[in-house]
Parts: sequence; structure tokens; C-alpha cells
Amino acid sequence: MIPRTRLSSALRNFSSSAAAYKHVSHIGGKPIMLPPNISFIPSPTALTVNGPLGTTSVPLHPFVRIKFPEKDMMEVSVEDAEVKVQRQMWGTTRTHIYNAVIGMTEGFKVQLYLVGVGYRAQLEEDPRGTTDGGNGKRLSMKLGYSHTVYVPIPPHITCEVPTPTKIVVSCTDKHLLGLFAAKVRSYRKPEPYKGKGIFVGDEKIRIKSVKKK
Repeated sequence: MIPRTRLSSALRNFSSSAAAYKHVSHIGGKPIMLPPNISFIPSPTALTVNGPLGTTSVPLHPFVRIKFPEKDMMEVSVEDAEVKVQRQMWGTTRTHIYNAVIGMTEGFKVQLYLVGVGYRAQLEEDPRGTTDGGNGKRLSMKLGYSHTVYVPIPPHITCEVPTPTKIVVSCTDKHLLGLFAAKVRSYRKPEPYKGKGIFVGDEKIRIKSVKKK
């Protein structure tokens, strides 16, 4: 129990120490190591990233600062980390730039697995060609329905079907890759009773036991 005479002093000490605290982004503060086959074109509103797999652009807020302390290193900072919006976008911007670097040099890849009796997929020519915005290919999947599920492949996605129960999709944009993988998964989401469905990567579900009446 703190006496009333000491309580105000304790509060003042707490307030002064709290005011001296400065926010630091654990993600935004990490430097980005740059491969030798990547180049950048900065502008006040965006950072253009050029690599062997193509070119992409990362939007930049006016308060974001980019610097290169070394030839193979990039650092991202903001004008005032005490401002909430700047603090929030610090780590987000750093993540977007890092993903752009990886996408333009290595690309991103994810594997989807079809689990279920009779579930299978194959890659085939799309009879509609590119009229629906696809690249001329489509996935043909048997997922336990009375009909075959067809999924056109977007131009920015590369798709392979090495086995009837495995689909490999790749893209230079991590966000677009995730959206397409989620779209394919939505046609037969994993269910918790028999463990059937389309699984993304090492996704696992907990199998529920059926209660007997």
C-alpha cells in the first residue's frame, strides 16, 4: 500500500519515463539484404524494383525514407515513429519491399494437395482461350461433386500438376499467389470429420470425432 504522499511522486516518475520511450518497429528496423542482380529506381511516391523475373513497383508514403548504408543493404525508416500512422506503415512498407525483392529474384511458390477418394486434378487447354482473362490454361478438378470444377489460370500465375493430387502454383507477387491459392481451396475447403479437401502447403486440421446417438 503506497501512502498518498508518495503516490503522486510515483505517478510523476512513471509519466516521465513513459514519455521518454520511443517506438521502434521490430520488422521495419530490420535491414534488407540485397542480391547482386537487383536494382531500384526510387521516386517520391514509389520504389521500382527490377530483377531477372521482371519489374514491380512498391507505393511509398511521403514520410517513408529509403537509404542504402551499404551496397548490398537497404534500410527503411519513417520521419516520426511516434505518429501512429507512420509507425503502422513502417513495418508494412518494409515487408512489401522485401517481398518485391524476393518476387523479382526467386519468385514465390505454393503447393496444394487434393485429399479425398477420387479427388484429382489436371492441367488442360482452356477452350475459351484468353477471353475470360486467363492465360489459355485451366485446372480441371474432380472434387466429389456431380460435375467437374474448372478454374482458369490467370496470366500472372504459373501452374503445374506433377501428380493428380498435387498442384504447384508460382508467381512473382506473393499477394496475388495467395489469392489464387485461396480461390482454388474454396472449391473444396478441408472438412474436420473425414479430413477431405484441398490443403494449401503444410496446412493441417484437427479431425473431430462423430458423436454416436
